[in-house]
Amino acid sequence: MKFPFYWLSVGIGLVILMVLLQSGALGAEAEMRLPLLTLLIVNEFGFFVTAIGMVFAGMAIKREGVALPKVLTGLANGVLAIAFVLLGMRLWPGLV
Repeated sequence: MKFPFYWLSVGIGLVILMVLLQSGALGAEAEMRLPLLTLLIVNEFGFFVTAIGMVFAGMAIKREGVALPKVLTGLANGVLAIAFVLLGMRLWPGLV
């Protein structure tokens, strides 16, 4: 059985988001456990993984028809992608 990427991207996105939050990404710069550039690169990777997962879920829905698990994973990937964008804007110095 083939495991679809859009399921895998939800899991990867959640793990990356938890790592970013545990490393102090939302705290002050003195509280960060990883360098800022590392946090930004990991955040960008998480965004791309979840955005691609959202596109793949949409393609699967178009190709195979609407099914609740595909819709939910597509929405979860979209929400995670938006969360990565907002977190990246918060991490970027001087932006927020």
